[in-house]
Amino acid sequence: MSIEMIPDSTAALDDAAAMRRKAFVDAARELFFANGYAGTTMSSIASKVGGSKTTLWTYFPSKEDLFAAVVDDIVAQYGDALAIDLPLDEPVPDVLRTFGNLLMTKLTATPILSLFRLVVGEAERFPHLAETFYERGPRRGKARAAVWVGEKMVRGEIRMGDPMRAVQQFTGLCQSGIYQFAMLNLPESRDIDRLRDDVDAAVDSFCRAWSPEG
Repeated sequence: MSIEMIPDSTAALDDAAAMRRKAFVDAARELFFANGYAGTTMSSIASKVGGSKTTLWTYFPSKEDLFAAVVDDIVAQYGDALAIDLPLDEPVPDVLRTFGNLLMTKLTATPILSLFRLVVGEAERFPHLAETFYERGPRRGKARAAVWVGEKMVRGEIRMGDPMRAVQQFTGLCQSGIYQFAMLNLPESRDIDRLRDDVDAAVDSFCRAWSPEG
């Protein structure tokens, strides 16, 4: 076999391994959401995919590693707000409104809500799950936003204070309306148009509270 042929074979093996890994992650997500973390076993995940538990272990040594992969997969699909551009040369209200609308659209997506409910439901028995979820999702997004807020504070466009606290207050304001209904799957959550109203109100309240002239 020539050396030139090796990459093609290796790529095929890599593709097969990636597909196998994704199959395990997809199965784990479905079973976690249906049965909870405690109610899902590695054996049941392997069985759903049609492989052995030994094969599953070669990809994920523990159920916690598999849960982390599920979180990463969902964040990769719905975590646009974590990487949204936060331009320093645009007005504070405009940037916050764009960030808030994207954030709330993603937070009310079914997979994100299901993941959040799972984490909250298991947080007391498995606090490490909550830590994994928070580190891989909310903390990253808030950290980026806090850097932007800090720069705006230095520029005098937001009053001086703790940037992370300011971000936490803004995201809390955005989540104070329809999101509360969405978490409980109440009928009021169907009115998605209200999300923009919630974000507009959050931007208004934040700018009043954090005005440099306040």
